[in-house]
Amino acid sequence: MSAETRPRLIETAGQKRLSFREWRGLRPFWGGLLTLLAGIPIMYLPYANLTIGSLTVRMATTAGAGSLIIGVLLVVLGLTMWFQPASRVFAGVAAILLSLVSLVVSNFGAFLVGFLLGLIGGALGVSWAPGKAAAEAEDGAEDGADEPARPTAGPPVFVDARPTAATGHDPESGNGLDDLSGTSPTNGTNGRHRAG
Repeated sequence: MSAETRPRLIETAGQKRLSFREWRGLRPFWGGLLTLLAGIPIMYLPYANLTIGSLTVRMATTAGAGSLIIGVLLVVLGLTMWFQPASRVFAGVAAILLSLVSLVVSNFGAFLVGFLLGLIGGALGVSWAPGKAAAEAEDGAEDGADEPARPTAGPPVFVDARPTAATGHDPESGNGLDDLSGTSPTNGTNGRHRAG
């Protein structure tokens, strides 16, 4: 290995790490991972044999096929959260419901390990929301906005359709800017309340 190839290897590894980080940020990665990991013990334990010395204990249940189906579905839902982030709410709710069913069907949800992983992973999938892009966040910081923008909902403003005088505004209508607080400079009140 020459001295020139080592920096190139470090650069490509860094680029791959950054691209994975960006990919991970665009989807409910941890919710999908926990849901995927929940399916493994749920589908494995009913078919496993526990050997203690010369004693073999079989974990099989009468609903072994049900455990296999629940485990496979949880793995598929975890992958769905990764590769179809638009359906994250459906996948999260389905993972929560399947985790609850695994309590009854699959050895108490694979001894509560698969149940808890599926429950937490499904909740993370449901609650995940895409964040702001870095460019949008920088634009907000440049404008001096320290706080997030608040919605400015108020009463509807109706504009008077009557023809106005030659001055360009009608003192009675306030050009639709009268917000009924008495502080609109267009109607001449400047904070004083009108009677009538």
